[in-house]
Amino acid sequence: MFNGIFHIPRPVNEPCLQYTPGSPERAELSAKLKEMLNEQVNVPMIIGGEEVRNGNLADIRCPHDHHHILGKYHQADAEFAVKAVDAAETARRQWGRMPWDSRAMILLKAADLLAGKYRQALNAATMLNMSKTPHQAEIDAACELIDFWRFNTHFMEKVYGEQPMSTPGVLNYMEHRPLDGFVLALTPFNFTSIAGNLPTAPALMGNTVVWKPASSAVLPAYVVMKILEEAGMPPGVINMVPGPGPVVAPPVLNDARLGGIHFTGSTEVFSTIWSAVGSDVRRYVTYPRIVGETGGKDFIFAHASAGIEALATALVRGAFEYQGQKCSAASRAYIPDSIWPQVKEHMLSDIRDVRMGDITDFKNFLGAVIDEKAFDKISGYIELAKNSPDMEIIIGGGCDKSTGYFIEPTVVVSKDPRSRLMAEEIFGPVLTIYIYPEGDYDQTLELCDQTSPYALTGAIFAVDRGAIVKAMDTLRHAAGNFYVNDKPTGAVVGQQPFGGSRASGTNDKAGSRLNLERWVSPRTIKETYLPARNFRYPYMEEE
Repeated sequence: MFNGIFHIPRPVNEPCLQYTPGSPERAELSAKLKEMLNEQVNVPMIIGGEEVRNGNLADIRCPHDHHHILGKYHQADAEFAVKAVDAAETARRQWGRMPWDSRAMILLKAADLLAGKYRQALNAATMLNMSKTPHQAEIDAACELIDFWRFNTHFMEKVYGEQPMSTPGVLNYMEHRPLDGFVLALTPFNFTSIAGNLPTAPALMGNTVVWKPASSAVLPAYVVMKILEEAGMPPGVINMVPGPGPVVAPPVLNDARLGGIHFTGSTEVFSTIWSAVGSDVRRYVTYPRIVGETGGKDFIFAHASAGIEALATALVRGAFEYQGQKCSAASRAYIPDSIWPQVKEHMLSDIRDVRMGDITDFKNFLGAVIDEKAFDKISGYIELAKNSPDMEIIIGGGCDKSTGYFIEPTVVVSKDPRSRLMAEEIFGPVLTIYIYPEGDYDQTLELCDQTSPYALTGAIFAVDRGAIVKAMDTLRHAAGNFYVNDKPTGAVVGQQPFGGSRASGTNDKAGSRLNLERWVSPRTIKETYLPARNFRYPYMEEE
């Protein structure tokens, strides 16, 4: 038995490769993309460490070339969802008793595997199945997931290391037990790092997991499972059951052994899950922990003192990287009339230089939106703008799904600051701008705070420090991640813990110890060296 004092190596953020022409990483990624395009993968369910195939197949497609099938995956139904729960419960006792340093070593090894031999496999799977450019795949599937695995083990040591004070004759200490039940992880299509973090963060803290990945991002999820398997994750700790949410989730949510839910996705789905759990919470052996990050109507707010070029760049990158399919993407902006002509000129010039197309062409800045359902929703908002007398599309607006689900980067100017495009989450490459009178800065800040039910990310652009302080105060509850003179996307693990409140989620800050504390059930232990031997107290003595 190891009896040393184990310490996690101090983590540093994984450097992002640049994929410049002629670089080794560019050649390696190009080769992996070609390999994956020329093969047909068959993705199983993984239950209790076994690959399970039931023949109920669905296609894995490229959003930018939806006629190209990358492979097929086996869809779970209620029967297999229950089997996944049983497998998690079978593994739970032994996994929860495994020394914490051994659990940490699995994720540290997984991080090194991803940083090396699996880097381009996961990047390529993310690019092809989710239509991400090399840069967007690198910062997500490689760097951020590596960071989650390395930093979470560091945060785990901090959680376990926090102990209560003791007094003479008494030793107080605390253990952080796993939850009383399995965890259901429901992950989104848009970030491979989130898909990898949501099941592994609870698992790191000793919990076992049933993981339902997004149906439109099964290929990278399968690669994540292969990495974890090679890193030494025991069978049954994480059980992957892809399939339709309305089919897979209900039997899992109805199971009395449910201990927690780790979710990223839409506000509508999250509220439905919360309602299902709360409708009769007495059915469970414990009160399930519910942790969720949902939608956003993220903003960029400009003061008259803002730097023009920096603001224009933030608008383009913040709104249109990964086709605006980030929960943190800039979706609305407030710009004073005094600087609008200059901002417009720089922004439109940049957008005209943006290329959109197949992400295997490394010159492209945008790919396609994820699927036809997303395409129809986003194009519906663009059609609304085209037909509204209060809105003007100043660039973009084109939509074409004949080959891939392509939507041009679109900028709409809205005369109404409370229009649907200013208030509702679109989750696509559409930026809506309200031009406000420069003298109405304070009132417009209040408007920004009150227009949307979300509170995920936001940014203020200004040089005037008084204007920055005013915005930070007025918009204090409007964004869980707030940026000063930077775009509202790109939170880095260990640097900007991520999450929002209001309709944007429970704000449990992925990428920090705060999230990990949600996956433990502490037990305080008091040990008295010389216990009392008589019931009487001093005040009871005779005078």
